Amino acid sequence: QVQLVESGGGLVQPGGSLRLSCAASGSIYSIYVMGWYRQAPGNERELVARMSSGDSTAYADSVQGRFTISRDNAKNTVNLQMNSLKPEDTAIYYCYGDVRTRNLRRTEYWGQGTKVTVSS
Repeated sequence: QVQLVESGGGLVQPGGSLRLSCAASGSIYSIYVMGWYRQAPGNERELVARMSSGDSTAYADSVQGRFTISRDNAKNTVNLQMNSLKPEDTAIYYCYGDVRTRNLRRTEYWGQGTKVTVSS
């Protein structure tokens, strides 16, 4: 019914940059919140950044000042610009959407994940 597809992950050296992108498609009426979560081996999934349809943002303390989230409500896309990357940013990054579908049902959806590895 609704799909989220991420792209942009890869291997980068410490101090480098990556941009993650996510596109939502399917039976979408509107999306209240889009965001990014990540999960490192042995750790729980944690919030990285999220943005409401009204452009309110929230960031994890560990990425504040280094990462920037943006979204295009008309295109149902969300991006995460990651700068000054550190080894501790290594994780699988998941796109998240709090979606109002066209049958007016509010449902949470997740992307398949994209791997980010920060290593020299």
